[in-house]
Amino acid sequence: MFESLPLLPNDPILGLSIAYAKDTNPNKVDLGVGVYKNDAGQTPIMRAVAEAEKQRIVRDTTKAYTPPAGVPGANEVATRLVFGAGHPAVDAGRVRTVQAPGGCGALRVAAELIQRAKPGANLWVSTPTWANHIPLLGSAGLKLREYPYYDYATHSIDFTAMLNTFKEIPRGDLVLLHACCHNPSGADLTPAQWDQVADVLEARGIIPFVDMAYQGFGEGLEEDAYGLRMLSARLPEVIIATSFSKNFGLYRERAAALSLVFADSQQADAGFSQVLNVARAIYSMPPAHGSTIVDIILHSDELTQLWHSELTQMRERIAGLRVQLVDSLSRLQQARDFSFIARERGMFSFLGLTVEQVHKLKNDYSIYMTDTSRISVAGLTVEKMDYVSKAIVSVL
Repeated sequence: MFESLPLLPNDPILGLSIAYAKDTNPNKVDLGVGVYKNDAGQTPIMRAVAEAEKQRIVRDTTKAYTPPAGVPGANEVATRLVFGAGHPAVDAGRVRTVQAPGGCGALRVAAELIQRAKPGANLWVSTPTWANHIPLLGSAGLKLREYPYYDYATHSIDFTAMLNTFKEIPRGDLVLLHACCHNPSGADLTPAQWDQVADVLEARGIIPFVDMAYQGFGEGLEEDAYGLRMLSARLPEVIIATSFSKNFGLYRERAAALSLVFADSQQADAGFSQVLNVARAIYSMPPAHGSTIVDIILHSDELTQLWHSELTQMRERIAGLRVQLVDSLSRLQQARDFSFIARERGMFSFLGLTVEQVHKLKNDYSIYMTDTSRISVAGLTVEKMDYVSKAIVSVL
């Protein structure tokens, strides 16, 4: 049966990680993988998470399945984290939240639900978008279309082209929006731009599908949720996938939530029954460990405060690395303006290099990034800043 299956190439980003691991150069730098790293080049366990895990071990009395929707307390705090206190859609009983195995699981469950409600629906994604959006959502049967977003020449959002495209999207189609820290560009909408997007979506009856994988990594937990909260208050239907991989450092625990905003509470009950049925057909019951950690942290004032402090340090470290990289590159050359890197948010940025320049960085300096020259800024360290900067300048 399997003899007809061809060997597939490595995933571009995962392939970089494999090549990096085999590289014996002591100066090697991995700017490809999209995980947070500290100055030691490690992805640490947050102190709030470590303490919550200790408490969980003491509290646990069973390994029985979690409820189909997931850990009830985790869904409660996830809803509060996404929508904030006193959100009108939540207060009106229009929101339902379920746990999912990672942000990918949340996206896929949402895609399957959309396919049930509107088979073959058009879903518009930004150019560019996270690489895994395409196979993850397209393989559910949705028809993927593209809208302009990032202008590689100006290193900024082509907002006019984006909005003009939205004005032509048929009623009932969906648009995938990045809540904050756009992956892979790092270029985010301003609150004023979010408001203009909402005006068009509301006028044309377009449904927003918001992916929020980096809440707290942009401007802050509240600020990063501005767009989706505003959309959820104004529009009858909104889909929101939230990941806890980055802001809680729970990558391998696959902890996430899917929140759905419905037109009214009756539709919310029907939609909730459908989403549970979708989840049952894919993975049956969700994992418990990661979401229980989120539950414990956000139900403890002390651990919440500690988590806020740690998340702030992570966000400020990345923002500081952006400024340092710009300063370092500017000292070494003046021909090219890299100031856009400091204006972006989150972990990613396009350097604007050619494929040949990217390969030269890998082959000559053991500096790894994707062929698009997208880098994970969190992979930089103060120690390696000069080395990376000089290498980049050498290939310009």
